[in-house]
Amino acid sequence: MMSARVFQLLVLACLAAALRAGGDRLEKPENLSCIAVQEKTYISPYISCTWGAARHQSTHCSATYTLHVKFSSQTFKNSTCGNSARVRLDTFPNHMTLEIWVEAEDKLRTVESDHLKEDAGWFVKTNPPSDVKIFSEKSFPTSLLINWTQPIAKEYLRLMYDVRFRPTGSQNWTYVPLEDIAKDIQSFRLQDLRPYTVYVTQVRCKNAVEGHGYWSNWSTSATKRTPEDRPTSKPDLWMIVTKDDVTNQQQVQFVCKDPVFANGRITSFDMKIQAQKDKVTNESKSIPVNRSEADSSSSQRKITVLEQIHLTDRETVKVHVTAINSVGKSPEASLGLRQKTHAFAPVEELKVVSREGQLWLEWKPPSNAHVSEYVVEWVSDAQMDWQRENRNARHTAIKGNLMKFVCYSVSVYPIYSGWVGKPASAEAYLEQGAPLEAPSVNCKQGRNEAKLGWEEVPRHKSRGFITNYTIFYTSGTEKRNVSVPVNTTTYTLTSLHANTKYDVWIRASTVKGSTDGTRHSFTTLRYASGEIEVIVVGVSFGFLFLFLMIVLLCFYKKDALKENCWPQIPNPGESTIGNWSPDCPLKAETPKENCLSGISVLDMDGCDRKSMFEEDKASLPLKKDKYQSGEHSSGIGGSSCMSSPRQSVSDSDEGGDIADTTASTVQYSSVVASNGYKGQNPSSHPPQAMFSRSESTQPLLDSEENSDMSVQEGSRQSQRQSCFTRSAGNQDSAKVLEPLDFCPLEEDSEQTPPTEGQSAPGSSYMPQLGGYRPQ
Repeated sequence: MMSARVFQLLVLACLAAALRAGGDRLEKPENLSCIAVQEKTYISPYISCTWGAARHQSTHCSATYTLHVKFSSQTFKNSTCGNSARVRLDTFPNHMTLEIWVEAEDKLRTVESDHLKEDAGWFVKTNPPSDVKIFSEKSFPTSLLINWTQPIAKEYLRLMYDVRFRPTGSQNWTYVPLEDIAKDIQSFRLQDLRPYTVYVTQVRCKNAVEGHGYWSNWSTSATKRTPEDRPTSKPDLWMIVTKDDVTNQQQVQFVCKDPVFANGRITSFDMKIQAQKDKVTNESKSIPVNRSEADSSSSQRKITVLEQIHLTDRETVKVHVTAINSVGKSPEASLGLRQKTHAFAPVEELKVVSREGQLWLEWKPPSNAHVSEYVVEWVSDAQMDWQRENRNARHTAIKGNLMKFVCYSVSVYPIYSGWVGKPASAEAYLEQGAPLEAPSVNCKQGRNEAKLGWEEVPRHKSRGFITNYTIFYTSGTEKRNVSVPVNTTTYTLTSLHANTKYDVWIRASTVKGSTDGTRHSFTTLRYASGEIEVIVVGVSFGFLFLFLMIVLLCFYKKDALKENCWPQIPNPGESTIGNWSPDCPLKAETPKENCLSGISVLDMDGCDRKSMFEEDKASLPLKKDKYQSGEHSSGIGGSSCMSSPRQSVSDSDEGGDIADTTASTVQYSSVVASNGYKGQNPSSHPPQAMFSRSESTQPLLDSEENSDMSVQEGSRQSQRQSCFTRSAGNQDSAKVLEPLDFCPLEEDSEQTPPTEGQSAPGSSYMPQLGGYRPQ
C-alpha cells in the first residue's frame, strides 16, 4: 500500500519537471547585427554585436550566450548572459570575410544563431567627413560650393556621401538626391538656392558598396551666404491714411516693405507719384535706406516710410515704387487712391475673433466687383503691419506677432488691379484681462446733488473692452452704487443729504475682471446754489427800500426835521418889529454915522401908543408865555451903531408856524412906550415911543442864561415890560451917547403910566454875569 503511494508521487514529480523543462525550452538567437566603428584614422579592432533573446530574461542566468567571430583560421569569442557582446580582434581584417554567430546553451540543450558571413567593410561605420567648408561665387548667386575631407583613407574603404542644407532660421532640411552625388568625392555644388540667403550645410558618409556599412553621423554645420542678385519680386507697397482736421484733407503716408525675394541688401527705393487729373508723372524720387545683413536675413521685413502727401477728397493719385540693391532694380509696384466719391466698395460682414492664440478674420467679398487681392491691416498704439491674401480668400489668421491685452484695429481692404477700395474695420484683443486702472473721479457738489465727471480708461491700460462703469458712494455705513454705460463720462448723484461727507469711486469692468479707481471725498453744501444769493439780494433790497423810505420821509418832513435837529436862531438884523403896529406908522429916526449901530429908535404918536396899548392889553394873556420865554435874552451886551430897521421875529400875528418858531428862539428886542405899555392913558404931550434892539446874532451862553435866570425871575414878579429911553437934547455927534434905561413891564396887572412930570426910571441891560463862552 505504501509503495503504491510513493510510486504515484514519483510519477507526478517527473511530469512536473518535464512540463517545466518544456515551458523554458531554449530557442535560437535571431536578428544578429554587428558593427565596427572608426577610431582615429583606422577601424577599431572591437566588433560589437546584438541579437534578439528568444526566452524571457529572468533575474538568474538560466542560459549562456557566446559570440563567435571567425576570419581566416582564427576564432574569437566572448560569453554573456545578455543579448549583446563585444569581441576584440587583434586587428580589424580589412577586405577579408568575417563569419559571426551566437551560441546559446542551458542545462538541457545548446542552439546556434544563423551565421553572418560578409566582407569586413559590411560591418564598418566611419567618422563623419571633417573640415567641411562652403564657398560662394559672385557670378553664381544661386549656388554654393562645399568641400570636405574624407574621414578614412581610400586604402581602407571607399565612401559615398549624403548632403543636406537649410536657410538660417528654418527647421526644414533639404536633402540632395544620392544619385546626384558621385562616389568617392570631396566637394559638391549646391544649386537653385536663393540669392543673398544664409544657408547651413552638413555632410555624412558610408561604405560605397551598395548595402554595406552604416551611415556616419552628420558633420559639423557649415554656414555661408549666397551672393546678391537683382530683386525678383515687387516691394510690398502700402499706405496709412489719416484725416487732417486743420486743412480738412487726407494725410496719406506711403510705406513699403522690402520685396520677399529682395535677393540682396536694399539700398534705396525709387518713387513716382502720378496725378490722374492731368496724367502728368512727377519726377522720380529716390529714398535711400540703410539695411544691415541681419535686417536682410531676418524673416521680419522692415517697414520703410517713403513719402507723405496731402490729398483732398476729390483728388486721385497713383504711386509707383521700385526697390534697388547693388545688382539692379525690382519689378515695379503700384498703388492707386481714387477720389472719395468714386471709391470702390468694401468687403461685407467683417468679423474678428480670437481663437487658438490667433486673431481670425472672416468676411464676404464685395458684390458685383472683381477683386484682385485683399490687404489685411492691423494697427495698435505701438505696432502697424499688414499682409496680403489672394482673391479667393474668405477667412485668414493674422500672421504677425500679436501681444496679449493690446487692442488692435483690424481692417480689410479690397484691391482692384492696384486701386484701393474702401476698408471694413473692427477692433479686437488677442486676449483680454482686468483693467490696469480705473478712472479718477472729479466732483462738483451742490446741496442735494453732486455732478461727477471722469475720463475714459486709456486704451493701453484697459486691457480689454470696458463693459460698464459702476459708481460707488458711501456716507457712514450707508453704501450705494449705480451702473452707467461705457460711453458715459458724467453722472449726477441725487437725493443726497445736505452738509454731509461722501466718499465716491468708480469701478471699470471687462469680461475678465474689474478694477476700482481712487476714492474722492466731498461734502455737500449747507445751502443750495443761489440760495445765499437770494437771501443777500432780498436783504439788500430790504435795506434799500428802508433807506429810500427814510430819504422820502426826510424830504417830506424836512422842516420838522430841521426844527428838531437844527433850531432856528432869529436874526435881529432881519426883524420886522419896526412895522409891528399896522395902525400907527412908525417914524424911524435916521441914525447918524457916529452913533451906535446896535440901537434903533422909533417915534410913535400918542394915538398910536394908545391903540397899541389897548390891543396888546387884550392879547397880553395869550402871549404871556411867549414873552416869558423871550425875556431871557436881555443880557446880550455888544452894541454897535444904529442901523435901519430890518425884519425880525416879532410877536405879531403872522401865523402858527412863526409863533412856534419864535417861541423856541431868544428874544433880542422889545418895543415899549416911554410912559407905559398897557392900559396907560397917554398925556397931552406924550413922549415919542422908542424901539431898541440889538444887532447881535450871538446865542446866549449857558453861564449867561443861568446867571440871569435868578435876576429875571425876581423882576418878572414886579415888572414885565421894559422900555428904552433916550436923553433929550441935541448933542454933538462926536459925543458919546447916553445909556438907555430899560424898564420892565408888569404883565400880571396893568401898571399906571407915569405922570407927565415923572420920568421913567433909568435902567439898562441886565448885567452879564457869566461872560461869553468860546464858540
